[in-house]
Amino acid sequence: MVNLSLYTVRAVVMLDSEGNRLLAKYFTRGQNTAGYKTAKEQKKFESELFAKTRKSTSEIILYDGQTVLFKYVNDVYFYLVGSPEENELLLSSVLNGLVEAISILLKHNIDKRSLLDNLDMIVLVMDEAIDDGIALETDPNVIASNVSKRGVDTIDVSLSNLNEQTIMDAYKQAKERFNLALLR
Repeated sequence: MVNLSLYTVRAVVMLDSEGNRLLAKYFTRGQNTAGYKTAKEQKKFESELFAKTRKSTSEIILYDGQTVLFKYVNDVYFYLVGSPEENELLLSSVLNGLVEAISILLKHNIDKRSLLDNLDMIVLVMDEAIDDGIALETDPNVIASNVSKRGVDTIDVSLSNLNEQTIMDAYKQAKERFNLALLR
């Protein structure tokens, strides 16, 4: 019987077109294997993985006893590593959600330079989608909304009704807010 676990992702790796690391996050919690703990082991794994996948046309491979899904966009390779027993469709939806959320946030301009310029946002995307190896979210719109500064949840409801107010009502409301701010 297969041991079921919420820990589905072992690593997320982003490499440039020459195999150099742009960003990598390895998860060892909940894994019964030692994983890639040292930077030397990680670098070796990444270089061998890049050599194996750079000419490949498939999106899923079994490498080093792990299921690896990858996607190549412009000059960036996105890798998602899971256990060999893991559901490939789940891993695929996590990877697609990550890539699409990054694409939304970077205005469909995914390349090495834009990834490095917006590294903080990319790390937040990874954190929104995967927490310590557990896949939390796969919908790219939700991930992008949670990461962006102006998410759907942060819009002030009273400002959304501004077009329904008269100028005098808007002036009164602004005056009240100003007075409340002064009293604090």
